[in-house]
Parts: sequence; C-alpha cells; structure tokens
Amino acid sequence: MPKRNLLLLTLITAVSLVAWLARDHGRQARQVGEVLGAIERSYLEPVDADQLATAALEGIVSRLDEHSAVVAGAARSELEAALDQEFGGVGLELVAATEGVIVHLPVVGGPAWRAGVRAGDVIVAIDGADARGMSVRDAVAVLRGDIGSAVAVGLKRPAAGPDIDGAGPTDDRRTVTLVREVVRTDSVLGDRRRLDGSWDWFVEGESGIGLVRITSFGDRTVGELDAALTAIAAAPGLRGLVIDLRGNPGGLLGAAIDVCDRFLDDGVIVSTRRRGPREAAVVEPRRATPGVVLAGIPIVVLIDGLTASAAEIVAACLQDHGRAVVVGSRSFGKGTVQSILPLSDGRRLLKLTTAEYLRPGDAGIHRRHAAAGWGVAPDVGHEIDLTGQTLAALEAWRRQREAGSGASGQASAADLPRNVDPALARALEVFPLPGPDLRRQEETAGDADEAVAAGDAAGPGDGRGG
Repeated sequence: MPKRNLLLLTLITAVSLVAWLARDHGRQARQVGEVLGAIERSYLEPVDADQLATAALEGIVSRLDEHSAVVAGAARSELEAALDQEFGGVGLELVAATEGVIVHLPVVGGPAWRAGVRAGDVIVAIDGADARGMSVRDAVAVLRGDIGSAVAVGLKRPAAGPDIDGAGPTDDRRTVTLVREVVRTDSVLGDRRRLDGSWDWFVEGESGIGLVRITSFGDRTVGELDAALTAIAAAPGLRGLVIDLRGNPGGLLGAAIDVCDRFLDDGVIVSTRRRGPREAAVVEPRRATPGVVLAGIPIVVLIDGLTASAAEIVAACLQDHGRAVVVGSRSFGKGTVQSILPLSDGRRLLKLTTAEYLRPGDAGIHRRHAAAGWGVAPDVGHEIDLTGQTLAALEAWRRQREAGSGASGQASAADLPRNVDPALARALEVFPLPGPDLRRQEETAGDADEAVAAGDAAGPGDGRGG
C-alpha cells in the first residue's frame, strides 16, 4: 500500500474514533481531523503516521480516567491471554530476582513442565541470546509465539543452598528445546500442589477447612471452582471454606457473578450503573438463581489492598448478604467496568469505562477523591495488615507450596499455614471447633430437640425468635 494511502487510512481511523466518542459533536471531530491534516501537509519534519495516530488516540483517552486506554502490541496480547486464560507459549510463570529472570512455576502439563523445568531455574539464554539482562516482560515476549514453533531455553540451577524444590545445591547448566503450544493457566488454586500436579483443597494441619485461592476471573474460572467445590463438598467433616482473593486484580464481570451465584439462592449479586438516553442513569441488577453449594457451611473471604474489581464484587456480595465473614485489609477500590472495543485497524483495542459496580446494598466500590467507604472493608474485629517482611516470607513460602515442595510429607509446625499466614490464622478463628467440642454442640442440640418432643417447647417471647 502506498505510504500516503496508509497515512490517510490511519488518520481516518483516528477521526472515526473521535466521532464515535463524541457522536453528535461533529465540530470537535472535524478539528482533530484538521490538526492531523495540517501536520501531514506542513510540519517541518516527517512524522510516522502510525505513531501520530497512536499519540492522538492515547491523548484523547487519557483525559477520561486511569482505567480507560488504547491497548496495542504486547499489552494487548497480555490482556487477551489473561481473560482467555490461555496463550501460545511454553508454560512458564516468571519473576525477577537478583540472579535475573527465574522460573516462578512451570504450568502443570505444559511443554516446560514435561521437559523437567523446575521452579527456581534461572533463564540464562533464549535461542542462543543472553537472557541475563532481560526484563520479565521481554523474556515473556520472546518465549511466547506461534503454536508449533520451537524455542531453545538455556537454564541454570542456583549454586548456593538448596533449590526451591528441596533438592541439594547444584550448578548444572542445560538447554532444553521446547515446542510452543496452547498453554492454559489455572485461576483457582488450592493450599498446596501434590507431586502429581493436582491441588490439595484443604488447609494443612486443620481439620475440615477447605481453601480455594482465586487469582483472577477468566473464561475458565467458574468451571475450575466447580471442580474444587465438588471435591471439598465430598470430604467428610467439612467445617468451613476459605476463599482467598488477596492479590486478585479482577477480570471478567460474568465470572465474578457466577462465582457469587454458587453461594446464594436469591438476591442481588451486583448492579451496574450505565449512562442511558439523555444522560439518565440506568441501573441493571444481576440476581442470584436458585440453588447453592455448601449450604450452611461457614465461609471466610480473605482480601487485601490488591484485591480489585471483579474480586471486590465477590467479597462485597458475600459480605452484604451475610454469607461470608471478610478478613484482611481494605480492598483496592476499583469499581468500574471497562468494555473492550476492537478498532478498525485490527491491531488496537479501546478499553473504555462504560459502567460502575454497585454493591447489593447499593453502595459504590470505586475509590474517588471525595468518596468515603470505597472498596470492601473487613468485618469489624477481623482487620489485619501484614508488614512487608511478613509478605515477603509469605510469598516465598507460598511459592514452595505451589511448586509441590514437601507435598509428600507432613510440614513442620513452623511451616503450617496457621503459623506462616497471619490473615489465614485469623480466618480460622471464625470456624467452629472440630472434634469433641463439635460433638458436644451436636449433643446439646439433640437434648433441646428431645425437650421439644416431650412437650417443653418454648412459647412466644422466649428469645428464640428471629
């Protein structure tokens, strides 16, 4: 295509976006077109048409709010992969460390996992190029690619001390050739990973306490949760369920609604407020459908300052309906809805704020400069903030459990979840005691039933009503 035609097409895309945003504000759209046309005809230095259009689009959207954006390139790929819970790659979750880019976890069943790549491996080369100075983002961009293509990854084990899997110190270097395929990531995790890659859904060292950690809300989150809840419900002696939403940045609104619906039989889950005709507000409630799982089982939801968006919807919904006790620290306060609109060039997406969430009690979630009570606050008496040192130790401990370290044996008392995770320890206090104490409660209830059967039922005004 001739360069001039490409420039005109790009300018048309920019003007079309402005016209769509402004709709009947044709004067403003024409002015933007005039400016871009003047630059094309008269600006002193040549200007890349694509970069000019991108700057125009980003400038327009930047005047809206911090969550609206024009998304392109690697950022677009990351957004789509997060929502789809799948991407073309080798199945590695990476983190930055002093040694460089290291493997946080290999995705179970993925190419790297099958090739024996382990948590803690340092990536030293990719396709023969030195990777030690790469950022995590750059390494991910190189490792992802077309399905069926191959990539050679140079790896090294840390030489000092035992590795993250509990093996002895090594300094071996090796190169593995991995063939990229569709990699599917889990968004629902358990307490610790077993050696076969499956999850243990119960808190280690505690009797009958299930745990699901939801890390994001994507296309497959609800199905993953259903499988976990089925396993948890089938276990004898279930006393409670912990839903850990700490660090969850959100995701798909529909997935969050479906998660709430699992635990509610009726009532509003969340409402969305949109701009309607003539700028009147339109509030659309989303209600629960009949049928619940784990009826009567106490639930605790864990949140922190990184719990945001769809994760806040779940926490707020279960809290407002009295279905769960919320433990932790105030959530992030991101209560707006972004619609994803593809632009006509096929390379960019417009992420545009089009609605906001309202809790079942009609309170807002979004943090605004003049607003009070934003986000989700823990229930009274269940507030707990963790120090940076505790969070770092908790992250390292959690990484070991996600990698399957120690899954074949009983952890020492110091490594049990109750003794490492203060917020989880506070959550465990909510549940009824196991063993003899629980049996005594059942016996007391049985005695009361026998008294009623004998004709000693209490009449009105005895304090049992409600």
